[in-house]
Amino acid sequence: MTAPATTTATGTGTGTAVEPAPAPKALYVYGIAPAGTRTPRSPGVDGVPVRLLSRSGLCAAVSDAPPRLRPRRRDLLAHQAVLDELAAQGPVLPMRFAVLSPRPDTLLSQLRSDAAHLTAQLDGVRGCVEFNVKGAVVPGHFADLVRRDDKLRSLALRTRRRPDYEANVRLGEAIALGVRREARRAAREVVDRLAPLAVRTVQGTTDDEQVLSASFLLRSADEARFREAVAARARACGDRLALSVTGPLPCYSFVDPRPTSPAGR
Repeated sequence: MTAPATTTATGTGTGTAVEPAPAPKALYVYGIAPAGTRTPRSPGVDGVPVRLLSRSGLCAAVSDAPPRLRPRRRDLLAHQAVLDELAAQGPVLPMRFAVLSPRPDTLLSQLRSDAAHLTAQLDGVRGCVEFNVKGAVVPGHFADLVRRDDKLRSLALRTRRRPDYEANVRLGEAIALGVRREARRAAREVVDRLAPLAVRTVQGTTDDEQVLSASFLLRSADEARFREAVAARARACGDRLALSVTGPLPCYSFVDPRPTSPAGR
């Protein structure tokens, strides 16, 4: 949908110049919610007011895009505060920080053309929240690991009998590898225990130190049970894996605001 052009007449004497009105400003987009959602009272990014644009049974929470957009702490917190107000009222499709739309009519057109997809996405997260669980390697259980691993025990004995720099390096590398292997095994156990409590689970990016990163879509009523399960796993594998849990969060990991085209995008 294209907005009608507006002009402004200016001039003096008998001459009149017709100048085009300023183009609509770009919009900063916080999220999409069902129509009827109340406008958040929290100020948006850069301290500007938030408003709602509605079309096809949906609304988008937006504000004027700032001239310069940087991930300053106050703006990250403002973004989150707007989403928290929306989520307190019902389902919301949260946008990541710094999502912009070039014009209001562009955004309204997207709400109309993608209405079925967006409505289905909202239904999929209705009554749900996201929790993220991370697990980091605990490096301190060398002695127990060496006692339980025959190869490590043999390598440690050989190094003790004939110590030198290269032997110590080989032993250190083997122990570090064993510690990471144990931590990854514990991470799989954590996901296996927590996934049945969730509606959906998404695995995130890991590395040699952070061997677990998983997001869980939970029904709000299951939040307490989920926290208890995380605490139980933390006690069970605390010598191998240090767990942390963040939430409840908007359902960032479980929504796709744009439908997938036949080409895959």
